[in-house]
Amino acid sequence: MTLAWRHLPRTLRLETPSRRAPTTCPSLSVGPFWTSVTKLGLHTKPRMPPCDFTPEKYQSLPYRRVLEIYQQHLSPMQTAYFPQPLLLHQGHMEWLFDHEGNRYLDFFSGIVTISVGHCHPKVNAAAGKQLGRLWHTSAVFFHPQIHEYAEKLSALLPEPLKVIFLTNSGSEANDLAMLMARAHSKNTHIISFRGAYHGSSPHTHDLSNVGPFKMTLPGGVGCQSTMCPDVFRGPWGGSHCRDSPVQTIRKCSCAPDCCQAKDQYIEQFKDTLNTSVAKSIAGFFAEPIQGVNGVVQYPKGFLKEAFELVRERGGVCIADEVQTGFGRLGSHFWGFETHGVLPDIVTMAKGIGNGFPMAAVVTTAEIAKSLAKCVLHFNTFGGNPMACSIGSAVLEVIKEENLQENSREVGTYMLLKFAKLRDEFEIIGDVRGKGLMIGIEMVKDKTSRQPLPREEVNQIHEDCRHMGLLVGRGGVFSQTFRVVPPLCVTKPEVDFAVEVFRAAVIQHMERRAK
Repeated sequence: MTLAWRHLPRTLRLETPSRRAPTTCPSLSVGPFWTSVTKLGLHTKPRMPPCDFTPEKYQSLPYRRVLEIYQQHLSPMQTAYFPQPLLLHQGHMEWLFDHEGNRYLDFFSGIVTISVGHCHPKVNAAAGKQLGRLWHTSAVFFHPQIHEYAEKLSALLPEPLKVIFLTNSGSEANDLAMLMARAHSKNTHIISFRGAYHGSSPHTHDLSNVGPFKMTLPGGVGCQSTMCPDVFRGPWGGSHCRDSPVQTIRKCSCAPDCCQAKDQYIEQFKDTLNTSVAKSIAGFFAEPIQGVNGVVQYPKGFLKEAFELVRERGGVCIADEVQTGFGRLGSHFWGFETHGVLPDIVTMAKGIGNGFPMAAVVTTAEIAKSLAKCVLHFNTFGGNPMACSIGSAVLEVIKEENLQENSREVGTYMLLKFAKLRDEFEIIGDVRGKGLMIGIEMVKDKTSRQPLPREEVNQIHEDCRHMGLLVGRGGVFSQTFRVVPPLCVTKPEVDFAVEVFRAAVIQHMERRAK
């Protein structure tokens, strides 16, 4: 798919695809992307697709000074990727440029946040226009941007999900959804999956069940984890269980329309309800596809039955669409639609503002009234004019450029290409996902499904970076590559990414052999 605005003339164009330092950038030579070391004694890097954009020259802090400030004044948490962290300078659509002018294909989207592309012209124009008009009011005043945006967003959600609370981040949104669930149900206990990530506020920390995000300090109360119905790594599941163009290589006796693995995981969910929470509960949080845990998909039909069980106990069902919403899964605009369910509360962030701090909680009028009876909810920056103008532009771009359809078409194409790599290499255990949300799980071998050691995954990750491809990481053992590019990505760029990943795996296999 070629986006129409890309045919417009530009004032700056490159005669060659990119300016890159020879030691860190993909070769632009023509020919096969891989050459055996026994023949030439070197590896030919994949050819990077062209980009008709010239970044500005970096003129800010020297890299060494950036490292000093990072070590002296910023959070000590080890969150930066790579032994030598990237110092990024500028972005354009699916491309990022570092301080040296090196170009990278961004297949992680700022942790699944850039939906329509870095610095998309229409979003930039909307932000610039609003910047010169009004930055901020607050909820004590009206401004047209918030009302226009609320009308546009509500039109994309089914009845009765029509009441919108605007916040600044996914953690804030999920924190508010927890409060709503408890206010409406008059109960306390909330269930979430093991492997779930729902935020890092003091309360949502207890909903998040990925080891590094768990607190050693006392947290909130009433949060209970339940088994994640993972058909690749879990005890049940196989080749008929997922709503995905690519199934796990595990065998199962399930029929296409009757998933026995789903039934087994539902029994585990019932066990949690019967033994680990009160007789009446407040609610159940679920990502339609788990993001931080490595793009984990559940058996078909699981969420539908789980929602019914939760409602029988007086709880509400919350769909966390922070990573799956806004057309990323291709077949539907919202991830919950792929499961055939209707949540009581939907939370969203990340792609909603294409990188601008923005989030939302959407619920029913009944639940919104229950919250209003308990607390005067207020958010100083939620729904500010800048956020709403940008959010409106994002929705318009998704529709005008058919990005949901692009996600379905290009995402399926990429899934099938990565599946061929899984069949080729013993250390690629699983390829899964839907649309432009893909996980590639690395293993010691396909029989044991034991995670590939972190240091080996790190090497593959680093090799991809050196060839110009940025991907994310996920999973309890950081063993899964998360491939989630902006929705504007094209098939030639997918071809490059797959070639890079294959080259990185081959290089790793050669290192192991030595």
